[in-house]
Amino acid sequence: MSANLMIALAELANLKQITKDKVIEVIKESLFAVISKILQPENELEIIVDFDTNTIAANFQKIIVEHDLNLGEISLEDAYYYEENPEIGDKISVRMALDEFEPKTIRNARKAILERIKLLEESKTRSHYESQKNQIISGKITKSAYNGYTVNIGYTDALLPPDEQIDDEYYKIGDIIRAYVVNIRKRKNDVIVILSRTRPEFVKKIFELEIPEISNNDIEIKKIVREPGIRTKISVKSLKEDIDAKMCCIGPKGIRIDQIRKELNGEAIDVVRWSDSPEQFVVNAIGPDLVEKVYLAERGNFARIIVSRKNKNLAIGKKGKNVKLAAKLTDFKLDIFTEEEFEEKISEERRITSHIRDLDGVTPKVADVLKSHGYTSVQDIFLASEEELCSLEGLGKKTAIKIRESAKFF
Repeated sequence: MSANLMIALAELANLKQITKDKVIEVIKESLFAVISKILQPENELEIIVDFDTNTIAANFQKIIVEHDLNLGEISLEDAYYYEENPEIGDKISVRMALDEFEPKTIRNARKAILERIKLLEESKTRSHYESQKNQIISGKITKSAYNGYTVNIGYTDALLPPDEQIDDEYYKIGDIIRAYVVNIRKRKNDVIVILSRTRPEFVKKIFELEIPEISNNDIEIKKIVREPGIRTKISVKSLKEDIDAKMCCIGPKGIRIDQIRKELNGEAIDVVRWSDSPEQFVVNAIGPDLVEKVYLAERGNFARIIVSRKNKNLAIGKKGKNVKLAAKLTDFKLDIFTEEEFEEKISEERRITSHIRDLDGVTPKVADVLKSHGYTSVQDIFLASEEELCSLEGLGKKTAIKIRESAKFF
């Protein structure tokens, strides 16, 4: 039995790519833990494991007693088989092969060995993939289920969960995919690698792989924001004066960026030049060809962007994705206006913050009348109809028309 077990363990070690020395260590520790439970420290247990002779045995000392009651003892009568003049209290060295122990001990020993090898395999797998965490790896789809795609990546299977998948990306069994390692989890008696294709870090690693100037630290990726499957914006900064960071990432005739888009199944990718100037960075993030002016708020991260009427939809983007991602990239709250809309917005804000007394034709008496009816700002007058103002008690028709016209052109 020992020989068969040794052969089986050798095959298992080879299959799991575990060294024989490590397997020997596991066997020794496992057997020592099991057998020492039926012996005492004074029995001086030693485990012998030899793959060359397919030997698993235990060396230990048996104590001579009148009548033996357990494995660590030997009766005085039996001791005569080992020594000519044995005495009670003396020790006799014995060796027992694993298959000479009681069946229960053998079963426990086998179970302990296999459990330790399983833990060793898990530790090796975890260590291997911990080193690949936050990296891109490739694998083959082997299963599709409610909890995601199972991907064979070598030492173990990985999982691409639904919430880490790009919408409208579907795979069939046998497809090869690349994904980003986000975590290593213990699941029941197994180790599982969690993958992602949605994280901004996935895009970052692809850029590092595809753009030599990034991996060589000539170009720095400042920030990436993403709507997986729809659009990504990546801001890049050149660390050398003679390098155009944006053009390097796009490549001759767009070959580099096209390769990255292909990996992301056609997802739009905007390479944005980083700028220390907030105004310029906002322009770059929205699109230099679309922006006419940028107005930054004096306080807070707010910016108003002026575009032409024909470019407004492009600046906002489909479902607002362009301006939303630009806002995330720049850390500014961004509003898009045409010149006419901007002028109207400014006028509206001016009317809201201006008191009715600022209007032409509003005397203190008229102001009191308006205030008594709930009109306090110029905007209140601007929004009121002529009929509404004319119907106010204490306010003449001519005055109502005059102040409404005044509010209109305020």
